[in-house]
Amino acid sequence: MELSNLSPAAGSKHNRYRKGRGHASGNGKTAGYGHKGQKARSGAPRTGFEGGQMPLYRRLPKRGFQNYNHKEIVTLNVSDLEKYYEDGATVVSEDLIERGIIKDTLDGLKILGNGEITKKLTVKANAFSATAKEKIEAAGGKAEVI
Repeated sequence: MELSNLSPAAGSKHNRYRKGRGHASGNGKTAGYGHKGQKARSGAPRTGFEGGQMPLYRRLPKRGFQNYNHKEIVTLNVSDLEKYYEDGATVVSEDLIERGIIKDTLDGLKILGNGEITKKLTVKANAFSATAKEKIEAAGGKAEVI
C-alpha cells in the first residue's frame, strides 16, 4: 500500500459547498448569478419564459389527440416464448424482465400469435390474442389471464 492509493471511507466525505458566504468561499458576493439583471434577482422568470413574447411551446402547432387514459401495453410473440423458454416452464412477467426479454410491463403484457410454438408452457399474462391462445393450447400448454 502506498500513500497515493489511499482514499477516504465511503460516505465519510460530504459536500461543504456554501454558496454566497463571502469572498474566501470562492463563490461569494454575487453567488454565481453575475451582476444585476433579471436573472440575478429573486422571482426570476420560469424556464421557457421569453420576456412576454409568445413562448416557443405555444407557437408550435399541436396535432392529434392525446388520450390521458391511454395504457402502454407490452407485446410479446409466441415465437419469443419458444426461443427463450424450455419445455414445461412457467412464463410470468417478472421472469421476462429478469431475463431481459422485456424492460417493463408498464400497464400490462399481451401475448401475440406471431410465429410457432412447440413447447408446453404455462403462460400468465394480462391478455392473449385469439391465435396466441390457440397455439399455446395446441402445444399442450396453458394460457392464464391474470
